[in-house]
Amino acid sequence: MAENIIIHKVGIILNGVTGRMGTNQHLMRSIVEIIKQGGVPCGSAEFIMPDPVLVGRDEVKLRKLAQLSGVGKWTTNLDEVMKDPSYQIYFDAQTTGRRADAVKMAAMAGKHVYCEKPVAVDTATALELYEVCEKAGVKHGVVQDKLFLPGMLKLKRLMENDFFGKILSVRGEFGYWVFEGFNIPAQRPSWNYRKEDDGGIIVDMLCHWRYVLDNLFGNVKGVFCLGATHIPERVDEHGNVYKCTADDAAYATFELEGGIIAHFNSSWVTRVRRDDLLTLQVDGTKGSAVAGLRECWTQHYGNTPKPVWNPDIPSPINFFEGWSKVPEQESFGNAFKVEWELFLKHVVKDEPFRWTLLEGAKGVQLAEKGLESWAKRSWVEVPPL
Repeated sequence: MAENIIIHKVGIILNGVTGRMGTNQHLMRSIVEIIKQGGVPCGSAEFIMPDPVLVGRDEVKLRKLAQLSGVGKWTTNLDEVMKDPSYQIYFDAQTTGRRADAVKMAAMAGKHVYCEKPVAVDTATALELYEVCEKAGVKHGVVQDKLFLPGMLKLKRLMENDFFGKILSVRGEFGYWVFEGFNIPAQRPSWNYRKEDDGGIIVDMLCHWRYVLDNLFGNVKGVFCLGATHIPERVDEHGNVYKCTADDAAYATFELEGGIIAHFNSSWVTRVRRDDLLTLQVDGTKGSAVAGLRECWTQHYGNTPKPVWNPDIPSPINFFEGWSKVPEQESFGNAFKVEWELFLKHVVKDEPFRWTLLEGAKGVQLAEKGLESWAKRSWVEVPPL
């Protein structure tokens, strides 16, 4: 006898998905793909099916995006869909400065809240959003996509199997050259480089490094961060030259609980000669690993070469040859889609989801402390939230 199939239809307000990340990762590669696969399985004959509506301020962009994605519903009237009880989830991918008011409105309307990082422009507001959602009794979460990248998951598996022994240090290299727009079009939006529009790489990336470090290696205790605006002028989307008022590079050192030292270089003005746009090197007493977005390479203590400093001769050691690629032992999905599925199961089936707005507030806090460190040219403690 065939099982009765149960479909949980979940209305989702997708606000701000006309931007690059909203369109590519959240709409096309997450929600649309979940719909195509027949929903999120949560049992042998039980599925969660998203029912999205696109929301934004630009009717032309929304109409085009609806045609591209196959999502039939769209509107510029956020107030109207907030009042509609058929939408249980509010997702926010707007620019950071617009997020707080919309999240508060959603929580007070009884919507579960899921949003991009940074969750707010400052720590006080981020904590307020967490408290508003808690008081309203709605479920809430923040995007922490790097945790679900194949390379990071392989790294986590190595840690679970005690590959590293005692972890000593973590070194992150992130970034690439973002063209200024004079001759070659820029591949990032202009607001990223304007402080008055909540731009800057410290605000953007230290949120990521906070949850990566906290979840994999230990809670961040302190930070020294130096930012820089290396490129003073760029060209915006309309062909106009503008002054860059936000940082385009950041060089940050973190102390973690347990004594691990981490350092991350984050830059939109660097050229890539490494395995990926993001690499994370972990060094331990028993071995080391370098993880990229998808791959991970290891070198055990027994395979560690013994170099001797001698700049007068060519190196007799090919240092890359001593590293082994971690094999594909399991399949991995798109990182954003994986977290979307976890959040949907959290809302519908009450499954655990620890990446809450409080975790998002910790990311904002570290970015704020990074900016404080830069301004003071000093080490800054990061108190627990």
